[in-house]
Amino acid sequence: MKVVLEKTLVVMIAALLLSCATFAATPKEVTYKSGNDTVKAILYAPDGAKGKLPALVVIHEWWGLNDWVKEQASKLADQGYVTLAIDLYRGGVAKTSDEAHELMRGVPNDRASRDLTAAAEFLRSQPNVDASRVGDIGWCMGGGYALDLALSDAKLKASVINYGHLMVEPSNLAKINAAVLGLFGAQDRGIPVDSVKAFGDELKKQGKTVEIKIYDDAGHAFENPNNKDGYRAADAEDAWKRTTAFLEKNLKGK
Repeated sequence: MKVVLEKTLVVMIAALLLSCATFAATPKEVTYKSGNDTVKAILYAPDGAKGKLPALVVIHEWWGLNDWVKEQASKLADQGYVTLAIDLYRGGVAKTSDEAHELMRGVPNDRASRDLTAAAEFLRSQPNVDASRVGDIGWCMGGGYALDLALSDAKLKASVINYGHLMVEPSNLAKINAAVLGLFGAQDRGIPVDSVKAFGDELKKQGKTVEIKIYDDAGHAFENPNNKDGYRAADAEDAWKRTTAFLEKNLKGK
């Protein structure tokens, strides 16, 4: 009996260590079809992870697929997710807000919708991905697109919206099947607190799985240290902890 108990304890400890493990992620440039277009993206797969893994479509800010967004995709892959950092700008990366505004306005809505849907399907087609556990995450412009994908993709399992545009119409929000995490700043002049609360309240009213956090002293893009005036280190750290806990619960769990 003692031997059996010892072996059981070893198995339990090994399982616990595996569930808490982090993995180094290897980036790989890939292409996938979006309508008639061939789109480039960066795929991060956790080295050493076995079996079918959960996955995330990672959607950039209005700056484009820059180093900060790639870093987020890599960090999330280190947590045990296959991540696909997509490029809605087809290679464009802004250095100034004027360039970012121009690039953002230059993205056709129908093309963006195709790219998002195709990215999720590309992940589902990967041999190391559990097709039933695909989610998304985005920041700023990408946060809005994360919501858009949750609205259009009934199979999406989890969506993390970092200060992205919202909608509150009940008929639209009824389309969401994904669990939703929304992270916002109370000082964000583009996304009023009232609309954030209305968004969360309507999802709860409909019985959706939703978590909303509003940071009182933060404005827009408070998670990005490159936003020197608006970066809030403590809030960004808390947002990351909430994100990883939310994904652990809603995307890693079967």
